[in-house]
Amino acid sequence: MAAEVEGERIYTIPLRIKCPRWKRAPRAIKEVRSFVAKNMGVGEESVWIDSSVNELIWRRGIEKPPSRVRVKVSKFSEDLVEVKLISEIVEEKAELEEEEKMEKEGEKEKEEGGEESSNIEHASEDREA
Repeated sequence: MAAEVEGERIYTIPLRIKCPRWKRAPRAIKEVRSFVAKNMGVGEESVWIDSSVNELIWRRGIEKPPSRVRVKVSKFSEDLVEVKLISEIVEEKAELEEEEKMEKEGEKEKEEGGEESSNIEHASEDREA
């Protein structure tokens, strides 16, 4: 039995909060919950936050949550509200992380193999001349 979606909205939730460093990520989750409850007109207990939003907030640890989060909010007929991360953002982040890994690996290969390949190039140029 699937619940019908009454409405969907996309929000950018600001998470610039003033609190001690060691409370920032838990406080950011509470801020997301209260922001969505206030804007969708439901109680905080009926807001369900997807694990992708939680992982994004906790990715850099407890002390450095992101300054804002872009989410898709769906309200169902039973006054249940679901908060999900926009899939485009998740895919872009994953692609950026892969590119950074590839760049780091490329730099390591250049440092390790760069000296040997330059010597080989010089030797081949000497042979041609």
